[in-house]
Amino acid sequence: MTDVAVIGVQWGDEGKGKIVDWLSARADVVVRFQGGHNAGHTLVIDGKVLKLSLLPSGVVRPGRLGVIGSGVVVDPFALLAEIARVEEEGVRIGPDNLVVAENASLILPVHAELDAMREGATTGVRIGTTKRGIGPAYEDRAGRRAIRAVDLLHADSLAAKVENLIVHHNALRRGHGAAEVDAAALTAKLKEVAPKIAPFVKPVWRILDAARKAGKRILFEGAQGVLLDVDHGTYPYVTSSNTVAGQAATGSGLGPRAVGYVLGIVKAYTTRVGEGPFPTELNDAIGDRIGERGREFGTVTGRKRRCGWFDAALVRQSLKIAGVDGVALTKLDVLDGFDELKVCVGYDVGGARYDYLPAGLDAQRAVRPVYETIEGWKGSTVGARSWAELPAEAVKYVRRIEELIERPVALVSTSPERDDVILMKDPFGV
Repeated sequence: MTDVAVIGVQWGDEGKGKIVDWLSARADVVVRFQGGHNAGHTLVIDGKVLKLSLLPSGVVRPGRLGVIGSGVVVDPFALLAEIARVEEEGVRIGPDNLVVAENASLILPVHAELDAMREGATTGVRIGTTKRGIGPAYEDRAGRRAIRAVDLLHADSLAAKVENLIVHHNALRRGHGAAEVDAAALTAKLKEVAPKIAPFVKPVWRILDAARKAGKRILFEGAQGVLLDVDHGTYPYVTSSNTVAGQAATGSGLGPRAVGYVLGIVKAYTTRVGEGPFPTELNDAIGDRIGERGREFGTVTGRKRRCGWFDAALVRQSLKIAGVDGVALTKLDVLDGFDELKVCVGYDVGGARYDYLPAGLDAQRAVRPVYETIEGWKGSTVGARSWAELPAEAVKYVRRIEELIERPVALVSTSPERDDVILMKDPFGV
């Protein structure tokens, strides 16, 4: 048996929440290791829909420990609101089943305000962020001026740390023509929320080390996807953290040997939210049909997702960059009823053939997908839990994807429901 990291290998929204929830039945600890409340994980359990952003998906299962690691930027106000919302649905959250890394950096109101100012500016690059303050919070962490969760436990020194942060932000706000922030008012707001957050704040690295020594299974839950990685994604249209599997070690406080199996989540087609290159995007009736059948609206923002055919060249590239061992193919049922399906197998850039997406933004904008056509299927895959229940053409589609991406399909998800999964290989080795 081994510990498992789950990451998205497209532009996020691949269905990680359901897969992590399903795998958490085999795990003891579930760890979020990057991102913030810009993440959106939707779970459907016995017909009830739960939408999570900061909370690890495993907290909905009794007896599991949810961990928010140091690689996550945490909005304390959003976290408390999410806990309250989930508890209204009958899921109990307390310090015994949720911990927050003491060295996790905080997202404050000034971060969301700066995010919105930049997205609304008439100059510069619009990334299409969720305006939740994720990027500015990571900037402050790198600039060594962030307020961290542990700082909420030390009221006497908090004011000086806030003042140090606000000197920087007020200079930026003046540049945007915005009013300056009152450091004393922000400090008072943090002191008010501190007693509610404090019980969750603990040395996560010690807790995880003890769990490993005790032989407990750990599931690492990523947010977004490899194509949004700040180093390896479609820069600058990316998130502000590393979304690859290696971040599971850095963002949790365990060494790289802690992850024994990396499961990449791949949607049976492709979607993207926000700006940036998208080689297989369909701005036609087929794209609309995929979006409607897949209910492709952002969990956090409600924005309509851009939809397109499966891009095998891009997924293969992501799998190699991220060190993925096997994939979970989600939303196969959305493709039911198509006469034919197309899969991108490479790109044409000014007459030159590429089997990967070039790093330069100009080249990315110029790519034209090279497609392979695959026969569709008329039968239904909805709710299938074995290969025998799939139409033969659907099986051929999955097998062809395996060949093109050069990785085995370990799981296939056939509906949003928790247990509608076809299992070929258990990542935990159970």
